[in-house]
Parts: sequence; structure tokens; C-alpha cells
Amino acid sequence: MARKDDDSIEKSYYKISEVAEILDIPASTLRFWEKKFTIIKPFRDKGQRYYTPKDIETIKMIYFLVKEKGLKIEAAQQEIKKNRQGVDKRFEVVERLKSIRSELEMMLNALNSKR
Repeated sequence: MARKDDDSIEKSYYKISEVAEILDIPASTLRFWEKKFTIIKPFRDKGQRYYTPKDIETIKMIYFLVKEKGLKIEAAQQEIKKNRQGVDKRFEVVERLKSIRSELEMMLNALNSKR
């Protein structure tokens, strides 16, 4: 999942197109996952979906299960249903490790450029 450089979520609500851009996934995938995962509940107003930062974190967790771990939709649903807290923790650890790796790569690149 290629995200924008600024990984922070600052607004209260995001349109589906913004979430798709932030997470680098098609809006159709978001709509599909919304149907399959009842934990994704965007606010709707006049047919427009509005996602909260918490919704975005939930979608990131689903992305982790489906795209990175390679689970099928049904398996990801079961994983969340039986052990939501455990899935949240694993996701947080993986995200933190990715962040650390990125920082280390930047430091290595900085060191190599000074040679």
C-alpha cells in the first residue's frame, strides 16, 4: 500500500476518492470491502460516503490482512471476528516496523551520499 509521504490523518471526514488516493487502492475496492466488512461504516450524506480517520485505520487493517497477508475475504472476516484486538496489535507492529525500516533506509542513503 503506497501512501502519501505524510502518513498522518488530519481531517475529520474524507470522501471515498480521498481515501482511495491516501491508501493507493481503487474506490471500487473500498466499496466492495464496505459490503463485505461490516466494521467499515462511513457516514453518508446525499449518497456521498464520508470516512473518519478510524474508518481509514480499519481499512488499513483489512488491507494488511487481504493484500499483505494474502487472506481471502472470508478468512479475514473470521480473523477480525475472533480476534480483533490481536489483529489490531499485529497490524500496529507491522506498521511501526515499516516506519522504522523507512527511517533506517533514509539514514543509510544519507550516509552513502556523503561518501
